[in-house]
Amino acid sequence: MNLYLMRHAIAADIGEYLQDSQRPLTEDGRKKLAKIATNFGQLELVFNLILTSPYLRTRQTAELVASTLNLKPGLVQVSKNLAPPGYADNLVDEINALAPIENLLVVGHEPFLSQTISLLLAGDDSLSINMKKAGICKLSIQDLVYGRCATLEWLLTPAQLTAI
Repeated sequence: MNLYLMRHAIAADIGEYLQDSQRPLTEDGRKKLAKIATNFGQLELVFNLILTSPYLRTRQTAELVASTLNLKPGLVQVSKNLAPPGYADNLVDEINALAPIENLLVVGHEPFLSQTISLLLAGDDSLSINMKKAGICKLSIQDLVYGRCATLEWLLTPAQLTAI
């Protein structure tokens, strides 16, 4: 399995909204994400399924990526396990319960994404990883388990993704 982990794009400041979960992407965030998602095509990225946090900014990120890549409707699914603070053990179980998926994109939040990447690479949260907004990481995994099971293929920042 190719597991892609992506942080949501730039969102509105928390002070503007009563609930963190309702913060939308900013116009600047949408524009940068559109360029990044377009460049996913140049990287020949294909996703069979996208799991996203239920928070508005992550759903908008997932939907914009799906739309830009012309993915079939229904390929974006909400996972409560991706809502902050996030539950890596439950997420692993959820992914394993799905039909075999070759290319899965997970859209979520920091610090959960970095901690999950560290867990899958090192077996714990000892690795210092910083996922930038709209950054993406590719892990290759033979058998997904809660612990060390992945190989890091690459980690790209938004600046790298827009320069492609």
